[in-house]
Amino acid sequence: MDKKDFLLEIGVEEIPAGYIASAMNILEKYFIDILKEDKLTYDSIECFNTPRRFSIRINKLQTMQADEIIERVGPARQIAYDKDGNLSKAALGFLRGAGATESDIFFKESSKGDKIAVRLENKGEETFNILQKRIPELFKKFNFPKTMRWGSSALAFARPIRWIVAIFAEQLIPIKINGISAGKISYGNRYQKLSNVVEINSPQDYETSLLSVKVIANRETRKDLIIQQMEKLFADKTDEVIEDKKLLEVVTDLVEFPTAVIGFFDKKYLELPQKIITSTLSQHQKYFAVRSANGELTNKFVFISNGNPEYSDLIRSGNEKVIIARLDDASFFYKEDTSIPLEKYIPKLNEVLFQSKLGSLLNKTERITNICNFLSKKLNLSSGDTIKAMRAASLCKADLVTLMLGEKEFTKLQGYIGMKYALVAGEEHDIATAIYEHYQPRGQNDDLPASLIGSLVAIADKLDTVCGIIGVDMVPSGSNDPFALRRAANGIVQIIAAKELGINLIELIDFAFTELADKLERKNHNRELVYDFFKQRVGWLLKENNIDHDVMESVMHVDFSDIADIKQRAGDLQKFKQKEDFTKLVIGFKRVSNIIAKADNIIEIKPELLEAEAEKDLYESYQVLQPEIDKYLVSKDYVKVMERLVNFGEKIDQFFDNVMVNAEDETLKQNRYALLALIQTLFYKVADIAKIVVK
Repeated sequence: MDKKDFLLEIGVEEIPAGYIASAMNILEKYFIDILKEDKLTYDSIECFNTPRRFSIRINKLQTMQADEIIERVGPARQIAYDKDGNLSKAALGFLRGAGATESDIFFKESSKGDKIAVRLENKGEETFNILQKRIPELFKKFNFPKTMRWGSSALAFARPIRWIVAIFAEQLIPIKINGISAGKISYGNRYQKLSNVVEINSPQDYETSLLSVKVIANRETRKDLIIQQMEKLFADKTDEVIEDKKLLEVVTDLVEFPTAVIGFFDKKYLELPQKIITSTLSQHQKYFAVRSANGELTNKFVFISNGNPEYSDLIRSGNEKVIIARLDDASFFYKEDTSIPLEKYIPKLNEVLFQSKLGSLLNKTERITNICNFLSKKLNLSSGDTIKAMRAASLCKADLVTLMLGEKEFTKLQGYIGMKYALVAGEEHDIATAIYEHYQPRGQNDDLPASLIGSLVAIADKLDTVCGIIGVDMVPSGSNDPFALRRAANGIVQIIAAKELGINLIELIDFAFTELADKLERKNHNRELVYDFFKQRVGWLLKENNIDHDVMESVMHVDFSDIADIKQRAGDLQKFKQKEDFTKLVIGFKRVSNIIAKADNIIEIKPELLEAEAEKDLYESYQVLQPEIDKYLVSKDYVKVMERLVNFGEKIDQFFDNVMVNAEDETLKQNRYALLALIQTLFYKVADIAKIVVK
């Protein structure tokens, strides 16, 4: 069957870099889906994009759908005809629905007798016509964070659409979108001329045609070229560009024909904290920072120009003026801010609202400090570390009311600015570090706080947010989580687990609610919801550590308040799950649990009523086992615990093999229930292994 290439290019005014990736995913998925639906084969799909175009090329696309023979089966013969041999209403309805006539009928055998049937031939449609119908539907599928309309436009799009190229082989597909008719004309880089026309004669000419007007359509080619150019700038290896993968992705989507250029700023700005400089370069201006061979930040930067390479010196001059103005502002903020100690900013926190019902940032800071004090006592910290933790807590939000952050120029540096200002003010290094670390982890792949003090302040801050926001009825639902409570709670359980902190999560939540008592409508309002919320987060943590769902259920059914302990228990139980002897233990314990579940109430066991040797043996073994298990539980040696329980499983099996639990004598029956209840309670100290799924 004949195959040809197809090209669609949507030309737009410059689209924000952050919009491009999702738009390209939608574009590619749309064509994959419709070609599958229309039963059209192809060899490959290639996508292209620049800030001014979204494009797709489908190579060797089937030019026509294959013809299809479709067989449709109708009602049984005796239902299809009346006693006179005429077609019944049921048969006539079947023919109308199938678009067939009486002459098309044949009979098809089935297990329930003959049925009437017809064969229909569906002629394949030309791909050209299918594309002409399908392309306009594409424009309704795009979903941008923000859209606009232009002129009398009925279509909402990220930016105005200016041209469309749609060709199948060398044939133009005549479509019209929002008043714009498709053609073979595209537009090149504006630095050559404002209306830089280029004709696309065939899909395979697309990249070379655009290259002739200084547009590199292939995104990966463009990105690789940027990397090569930056490496070439410092071929002597005296300096190097500081790697920034996120920034590289952004600038790749900001240019059509990249040229890497070195710029400079005055060395006096190197006195600023390094992240202020690198943030100014990368976040504000999309420039790459440069370091020397010994790792120190230099006064050089690299920007990726989309302009004429012949005028790089002039372009450099303009970029240097912009960055110097930015660094001047940062230098002014820094000098003004550090003219007074960081602690002097604390009272100003009372002027900034955290949340309308929960009070100011000063109120929040006071709660964080008190939670840190509570944690320090629970963990038996030294008085020195306790003082440091509380000092870091009291200072942790102070940088938010400095000029550097208050002017909204460097908001992503909160915590870092606090750390630097604390050091300038003479605070101890541990305290300054904790101020920076208390925001960690900022996301799933971010580092956790390295220091214990930073960990405590991070837990306190995040816990106050979770308890407070849920306490005022702002409970996350679905994807709606404006205060990022899931991320905050995930951070808490990650930190506690990683640091193996012996913290009772329930007690900690309870204390946080006592601190919020004067802010909530009712004492402990929604506290149970917070328990459930954290239980889900602990489950998430176990899942992240590759714990099976049934193992997770078994350990969390008992208790989830000691996160470090539950993580270890789940990990050790997971290892035993695969062992054959453990499978037998699970089966035996399920029998124990099933019997206990039927009991109305459990009495205290009376050893003198034990009759059968198997039940006496079970009770005696239990008496030996219980103190051993308790000893191993104290040392958290769950491997030893599981080994002993697995061995004990033989006694359970012998009991069920030789003892009638539901004895006719009610006294014996209740006593045996009491014995099994002791066994269940012992196992529950580790996990409810009845929840383990075994084959």
